[in-house]
Amino acid sequence: GDLFDAFFSGTATATRRAAQHGADIHTTVTLAFEEAVLGAERQIEVERVENCSQCHGSGSRPGSQAARCPACHGTGQVRRTQQGLFGRFVSVTTCERCGGEGHVIVEPCPQCGGMGKEKAQRQIVVVVPAGVEDGTQLRLSGEGHSGTHGGPPGNLYIILSVQPHPLFLREGDNLIYRLNLNVAQAALGQKVQIPTLNGKQELKVPAGTQSGREFVFKGKGVPRLHGRGQGDLVVQVSVATPTRLSKEQRRLLEELGKTLGTPEAPSEEE
Repeated sequence: GDLFDAFFSGTATATRRAAQHGADIHTTVTLAFEEAVLGAERQIEVERVENCSQCHGSGSRPGSQAARCPACHGTGQVRRTQQGLFGRFVSVTTCERCGGEGHVIVEPCPQCGGMGKEKAQRQIVVVVPAGVEDGTQLRLSGEGHSGTHGGPPGNLYIILSVQPHPLFLREGDNLIYRLNLNVAQAALGQKVQIPTLNGKQELKVPAGTQSGREFVFKGKGVPRLHGRGQGDLVVQVSVATPTRLSKEQRRLLEELGKTLGTPEAPSEEE
């Protein structure tokens, strides 16, 4: 809906002249995985309602003044007396002429047409702390729509949407990396280069490594919010069984299988 409809909805009450807090703004910012983990600074554009830059919210042409409402005599309220069966009944309602303001605009501001408000596009710098997660909400106080009758502006709420990483899976403050090995690599052992957020890290995979084994690099995960340490990088080994073999590969595996024999099944006690 229109920003002005949202801004002025529900304000035609007897307390309209009181200072009112401005409406909040909600927006979503998409971050790359590294920006969420390491922190970033982003500039976003928001559209908000502000006090008119010409009349500064008065609604009157600069140099002119509003006049006292002749219908309510400046009170913003109209009292009506009705004679009923049990006597007189007095009702107090918001003045329709001035909308409860107590004054009327004689010479409307040419910039805002007498509303005292205008739409504005603003560039706002958002500092994203290191370690935020998908769905984290940031609040920027006073960056929402402007208030009325001297009321404070609303807040700007930013919901962070973090894109997935092609290599890492995040679990809290830890990063999970899946290391795929073939049968020969797992059986013989091998030195491999593991990617981290700050470059490569060497890992010596010992001979006979089984699928599901984990290796932990302390302090190589996600920085915790507010500088309280850092999570770990967990390397999970997955040994892949080949599905397509050449004749030579099949022959070699068959010979290897004869020499290795069949692994013993675990006993019930185990």
